Amino acid sequence: MVSLLDEDVETTGELSLSAPDFDDGEGMPDYVGYVNDNENPELEIDGVPEDAESLVLVCDDPDAEPVVGFTYDHWLVWDIDPDVGTVPRGWEPDGDEATVGYNDFVEADYGGPSPPDGAHAYRFKLLALDSELGLPPEARKAVVDMNAAMNAEVLASTQLVGTYAPEQGTAF
Repeated sequence: MVSLLDEDVETTGELSLSAPDFDDGEGMPDYVGYVNDNENPELEIDGVPEDAESLVLVCDDPDAEPVVGFTYDHWLVWDIDPDVGTVPRGWEPDGDEATVGYNDFVEADYGGPSPPDGAHAYRFKLLALDSELGLPPEARKAVVDMNAAMNAEVLASTQLVGTYAPEQGTAF
């Protein structure tokens, strides 16, 4: 099975993801950090295909692999209403707006950057699907990935990358 969410996501279709507080490949603001405000950045979504039934959003840190042995998952949200347009800063969706899964902090929430060994690149990956996944909040990225690959068609995809450095954390 091909993983949809473990690697970089290739942009397909007209789907786009941007952030008012940082440009693709650039530094993210301090407030997104785990030891700071631990709030997700505002994200603007555009170009969602008309026949999309849901969106999947993942934020992960592939630069963590040499330190922890795997790509670290910071945020996992699925069954997002395709008409959302904007994911607000500090978003805490209710069950009608989306389902938030567990990150690698073992929290069903956004878990901001906390790199231990230098600046890391964090990928915000977005998929537009032709159906909802209907998974419970206990699901982790592997389960979401498998269900999206087996039970849905990816209509479009994109990603946005932001960097974050240890010195941005207030605990350092």
